[in-house]
Amino acid sequence: MRFLHTSDWHLGRSLHRVSMLDAQAAFLDHLVATARAHAVDAVLVAGDVYDRAVPPLAAVELYDTALHRLAAAGVPTVMISGNHDSARRLGVGAGLIERAGVHLRTDPAGCATPVMLTDAHGEIACYGLPYLEPALVKDEFGAATAHHEAVLAAAMERVRADLAARPATTRSIVLAHAFVAGGQESDSERDISVGGVSSVPAGVFHGVDYVALGHLHGAQTLTDRVRYSGSPLAYSFSEATHRKTMWLVELGADGAVTAERVDCPVPRPLARLRGTLEELLGDPALTRHEESFVEATLTDPARPADPMARLTERFPHTLSLVFAPERADEDTGISYATRLRDRDDHQIAEDFVAHVRGGSGPDERERAVLREVFDAARVTAAVQESAGRGAAG
Repeated sequence: MRFLHTSDWHLGRSLHRVSMLDAQAAFLDHLVATARAHAVDAVLVAGDVYDRAVPPLAAVELYDTALHRLAAAGVPTVMISGNHDSARRLGVGAGLIERAGVHLRTDPAGCATPVMLTDAHGEIACYGLPYLEPALVKDEFGAATAHHEAVLAAAMERVRADLAARPATTRSIVLAHAFVAGGQESDSERDISVGGVSSVPAGVFHGVDYVALGHLHGAQTLTDRVRYSGSPLAYSFSEATHRKTMWLVELGADGAVTAERVDCPVPRPLARLRGTLEELLGDPALTRHEESFVEATLTDPARPADPMARLTERFPHTLSLVFAPERADEDTGISYATRLRDRDDHQIAEDFVAHVRGGSGPDERERAVLREVFDAARVTAAVQESAGRGAAG
């Protein structure tokens, strides 16, 4: 059997306020074209179809169009809800949609009821485990504790029990949305920790031929049988080095697994640049990033004037600007009180300006402003003191 494993579409999500809908539409075009070109027997979507529980209408339209196209191509689709999805909303109409070959698995109680797929070698039981929020499903599974490992292990016990009742030649696939130990995180995933614990061991999935995971945004192989497809698009600059792909998986007659990565279209590459403003503006080696989405980290000791405007002249798609001034090490052995000794308020203020600028103190105009402020403060204090003495008399 040949199938495509994908996840974490996050339809409706933006990148630093830049809409990704066009890029998401291009990915879904690519998904349908790939399914046709490779004559896949099924498409597996391991959760986080949407970016939020109530997605925007444009995202719903993308989803609807993709399912219609897959159904028209005769490609069965098995899809679970992730932690970003509303399981109830995503699962509306699941019974009717199933008649078109789109199998939505959003109810934890149904995790041991597989979608039965067939190929030339027999049957494959495909189990969908939606995201299991421990506090909400603990009682359903009779788990001893409200932790991810406990509820996922209990769900997998049900899966193995159902599989054991089927012919020994039945092969098996599980879709799950979870943080499995050994996976590499990025900044894009929402924290799913409970009591400080978020990960589960890969061993909870033993006895299954292939596990299609969702949640982490980087494509990863935890074992030959347990893989993350990752998100098809980058949703934060922490994913700048990711190669965005889907897994094209072959499941042999004996349950043997072979998999290859199918690249997803890249709407615009991401680049993380670091240096002083003048370095970023003048370095010829950075020419290749001029059409990228850019996160620029400026290391100037003092914040330069109009940095974003100047950066976007060369890098028009700069989305994020970070300041991380590189300064000479200070003598931390001298106490704060010692540094302030014998210095008046005006000198302390000038020292503070120099500190936050990495040694560049105020210029004459700024010194004049500081003098005016301190003079006004002294006058105000004197007036208040005088008024206080009058009231006391």
